[in-house]
Amino acid sequence: MSQPQKQKMEGNREMDRGQDHQLGGFVVGLLLGALIGASAALLSAPESGPKTRRRLGKAALRVRRRSGDRWGDLFDDLKVRTDEAIEVARKRLAER
Repeated sequence: MSQPQKQKMEGNREMDRGQDHQLGGFVVGLLLGALIGASAALLSAPESGPKTRRRLGKAALRVRRRSGDRWGDLFDDLKVRTDEAIEVARKRLAER
């Protein structure tokens, strides 16, 4: 493999790592935001006792559903990227 090809492949790997880092940052931000929101809800709750617990339970279920959807999207995206990478690798091997 020539030097320019090696440099191009390394550049592609670096771009993929950057995208993975951005996605990881998004997930961390999502979870941190949910935690901060739940804390704020506890501190500013006008009701006490059972009403607050019931309301927080419903909010937690919503967060769980939404985060489940996000994880599903993440999994789908990773599957597509993996399939594409495998296809590219197969084509490159076939060219040899």
